[in-house]
Amino acid sequence: MIRKKITVKDYLKTKGIRQLSVIAVRNIEEALAAEEAGIDVICATHDAPEHGIYSTFEELKEIRKAAPSCFMQSGGPSFPCSEYEAIKLAYKYLSIGVDCIYGGLLSEKWIRAMRKENIPINSHVGLVPGKQTWLGGYRAIGKTSNEALDLLEKTLTLQDAGVIGVELEVVPSRVAKIITEKVEIITLSMGSGSYCDGQYLYGNDILGYTEGRIPRHARIYRNFANEFKKLQSQRIEAFKEFHDDTVKKKFNDPKITVEVDEKEFEKFLKLAEQF
Repeated sequence: MIRKKITVKDYLKTKGIRQLSVIAVRNIEEALAAEEAGIDVICATHDAPEHGIYSTFEELKEIRKAAPSCFMQSGGPSFPCSEYEAIKLAYKYLSIGVDCIYGGLLSEKWIRAMRKENIPINSHVGLVPGKQTWLGGYRAIGKTSNEALDLLEKTLTLQDAGVIGVELEVVPSRVAKIITEKVEIITLSMGSGSYCDGQYLYGNDILGYTEGRIPRHARIYRNFANEFKKLQSQRIEAFKEFHDDTVKKKFNDPKITVEVDEKEFEKFLKLAEQF
């Protein structure tokens, strides 16, 4: 059964009605799985090896095609240096079917300029990795009344600037609940509880193949790391067997080779004597 494509209007209308499921995918296979599983939103980027993402912009296009019904958020590794560049870069992604631009590091001024061009943007508050040095490192944000109020004010400011939603990362769940109730835009939780409008996790965390430190907010549903190790072991064994068969000349097997008619072969032998 083909699902109806989620639009910006559909996305916004879910507030207070139902929870949105959001997964950051790294490849076409994960995008296909998200589509088949009925995931509402996928997020994807490209050329970000520092985050374990090696896909190209061309592969990003294929990810979009692989999950046609999912609302898709995206953005790239390059950062704009002006409002014009921000708009130009956003249209690059919108042109391949991306529904929403990630703008967690964009200024309010740039967001307003992009909204005037009807560019849908999701922003980011709380623990924003790209701003962690200003936050004192990777830590929960909003555990004091002043920090919690600052989060609310930032979210309202972003709403006024024109974003359609914000990701609340590692914010106390009760604080996230109040923020969600006081704004009209969509709030997506990453480690901020189920009082938000949706739940956001990385596919590599869900599938258990995250390398290095696993975030506290990650919830692992499968252990692909072990499966990948098993696959690599089997891959090595298969290559060894191929090498062994090659050395032992085991490729005259009639199941994988073709024969020549005996009479034709005899003719060939006589003709070959000329050389």
